[in-house]
Amino acid sequence: MIRKIECVCVPTKDIAASEAFYLSLGLRRAWIIERPQADGTTWTLIGLKFPDAASSELVLSDNPEIDFTEIELAVDDVRVSYAEIRSNPAVTWIREPFATESGHVAVMEAPDGNVFVLVGA
Repeated sequence: MIRKIECVCVPTKDIAASEAFYLSLGLRRAWIIERPQADGTTWTLIGLKFPDAASSELVLSDNPEIDFTEIELAVDDVRVSYAEIRSNPAVTWIREPFATESGHVAVMEAPDGNVFVLVGA
């Protein structure tokens, strides 16, 4: 069901400074998404690639509502995976599947308290 770790998304209060730091370590910017909010603010996601092309990504986020590291797990179909996992009473769903720019996402809390984001079609 889970194919790989897609990325690890880390929160930051200063996304420009964080990006500059990781670029200085040899990562490179692969993409950026700016998400305007209803209150007129915008928060940003920046995807960084490692020199090893087979590696997962490091993603920076300045979303003020998320102050913890998220591990994104790639699945073939988020809605199918959600349907298979949702009957497990030990899993708490933070967000049921929803559409994004690149497919679908669902957010769950595992029994050990860790948060995982399912990403895919």
